[in-house]
Amino acid sequence: MSTRLVRFASLILALACLWAGSVQAEPYLAVSQGAKCSQCHVNPSGGGLRNAFGDVFAQTQLPAHHLDTGADTWAGQITRFISLGGDLRFDASSQQVRHTQTLDEFQMQQTRVYLAASVIPDRLLVYVDEQVAPGGALNREAWGMFWSADHSWYLKGGQMYLPFGLRLQDQTAFVRQVTGINMTTPDQGVEFGWLKGHWDAQLAESNGTAGGAGTSNGKQSSAQLAWVDGRWRLGAAANYNNAAAAGAKSAWGLFGGLKTGPIAWLGEADLVDDRSLPGGGVKMLATLVEANWALARGHNLKVTGEYLDPNRRVAHDAQTRWSLLYELTPVQFVQLRAGVRYLDGIPQLDSEHTRLYFIELHGFF
Repeated sequence: MSTRLVRFASLILALACLWAGSVQAEPYLAVSQGAKCSQCHVNPSGGGLRNAFGDVFAQTQLPAHHLDTGADTWAGQITRFISLGGDLRFDASSQQVRHTQTLDEFQMQQTRVYLAASVIPDRLLVYVDEQVAPGGALNREAWGMFWSADHSWYLKGGQMYLPFGLRLQDQTAFVRQVTGINMTTPDQGVEFGWLKGHWDAQLAESNGTAGGAGTSNGKQSSAQLAWVDGRWRLGAAANYNNAAAAGAKSAWGLFGGLKTGPIAWLGEADLVDDRSLPGGGVKMLATLVEANWALARGHNLKVTGEYLDPNRRVAHDAQTRWSLLYELTPVQFVQLRAGVRYLDGIPQLDSEHTRLYFIELHGFF
C-alpha cells in the first residue's frame, strides 16, 4: 500500500488509543447468537437503529475491552419515548487496476443519524434514517409501524428498505447489486410482518421506483420467509417489479446461516430475470458465501467469496470476487476494519481485474 495509506493507518490506531456513532446490518452476529434481527434492532427485518438490548449487547459483548462508564450505560434512549443512534464510516483505500494508475483516496463513506419515537410504547413507532454525509442530507427511511399486542405481527408504511435476503453491511455485494434491493435503494410502500416462534416473514407492496414517485406501469411486490434456529437458519425470498415501462424484473433468492463453533457462516444465491434491459432481457445469477471467525472477543476475521454471471446466455463473462477482512472492536462504539478485495472477470477487460486495499474507521452509538 502507499505511504499515505500507511500513515493513515498509524493515525487511526493512535486515535483508537486516545478515543475510547448504530451498526449497520451484520447478520453474522445474529447467526452467532442464534437470534432474529428484531432482537437487537427496532426494524424487525434488521439494520439501522438498535433497541435497548442491542445497545447493551454492542457495549458489553462486542468490544475487546469495555471502558468503565460507572452506572451510566448508553441505551439509545433520550427520554422514555425518544431513541437516538448514529453511524459513521470513514476510510482510506488504494485501488489497483491493470494498466491504470493506482488510485489512493480518503473517503467519507457515510454519516447517518437514526431517530425513533415510541408514540405508543411497544405498539406505535415512528422512525427516520437520515444520511447527513457525504454531500447534503438524504433521507433513507421514514416510516411508521404498528405492532399487535403480542408482537406477533406488525404493519409498516412509508419509505423503507425492502425485505429480500441477507441485510449485509456491504452494499456492493453482487447479491445486493443484481437484485437492486439494498440499503441504498429504499422504496415507498407498505409492509406486513409476521413473527411467530422460529418463523419470520415479511410481505411488502411498493412503488418499485427506489424511493422516487410512483408510475402508472405497475408496482413492486416483495416476499420473504425464514426459519430461525439457535444454530442455523434458512430463508427464501421473491421480488417482482412491474414498474418499469420497458419490462418487468423478477428475482428469487435462497439465503441462510450456520454456526459451527467460533465460525458463523452466511450464504445467499439469487436468480434475476430483468426484462427491462435491451435484447429481450437478461438472466443473472449471483452467489455469496461468507465465513466470520471470532478469533477472540472484539476480533473477527471475515472471508467472503462471490460469484456473478451477469448474462447467463453469454459464455465466459462470469466474475469472481474474494475479500479478506479483519475487524477489531477495541472499545465500545469504535471499530477498525482493514481488508483486501480481489476481483477477477473477463480477461480482456482491465476494469474487471482489480485489487482494493482499505482501512476503515467505524464509529457508532
